[in-house]
Amino acid sequence: MDAVRVALLREVLAGTEWLGATRHFAGTLRGSVVSHGGGLLLVGTPEYEPWHLAAHLSDEAAWSGTPELTPTLVRHDARASDPAHLAVGLGRLEAARRGETLLVVAPGETSGEAGKTPGEVSAPLLERVCDARRAGATVLSLGPGEGELPAMAHEVLPVPDGSELDLDTVQHLVSAAAGENVLPARRGPRRFRDRLSRLADLLTAPPPTRW
Repeated sequence: MDAVRVALLREVLAGTEWLGATRHFAGTLRGSVVSHGGGLLLVGTPEYEPWHLAAHLSDEAAWSGTPELTPTLVRHDARASDPAHLAVGLGRLEAARRGETLLVVAPGETSGEAGKTPGEVSAPLLERVCDARRAGATVLSLGPGEGELPAMAHEVLPVPDGSELDLDTVQHLVSAAAGENVLPARRGPRRFRDRLSRLADLLTAPPPTRW
């Protein structure tokens, strides 16, 4: 989803709670990584890996001049033979430390695993998230509105089943908002010109990186 589609989506969502909720969540994410100089870990579930969110955050990091937003995608089935940016396994969560930020993305729907309720995250992942929090990492949860994951997170953006927006669309809004307002607004007559320049940069930027 490019900048134009995001802008149109925001127009459609004007007056709803989604714009404020996604911008607040993105602001928390941005504030956490910028204040600590980076260290953003991004992980999903075995059935749902947030590839597109990783790519869009990387793009926003480059376009906004905020390298701290560049995430490390942590994968459940990472292999040593994978490209470097795709070869980081769950062991990275065990090494999480104070000052790092862990963003967990999980769909609020049944994974197909026997006995698993909608939005439930696997025990091994929960254990690693809990360990990361105990070590001092800031934990953010995107997806489940209930359960153990949001209960242990510092900040939660729930996307329950039946929502007006699906999880992928919400991720687009979050990533776009995370790259905004990273510099103080200038005072005086150049402010509007700067806004136009920023919009032009977004519209002429290269397509998103393929993961």
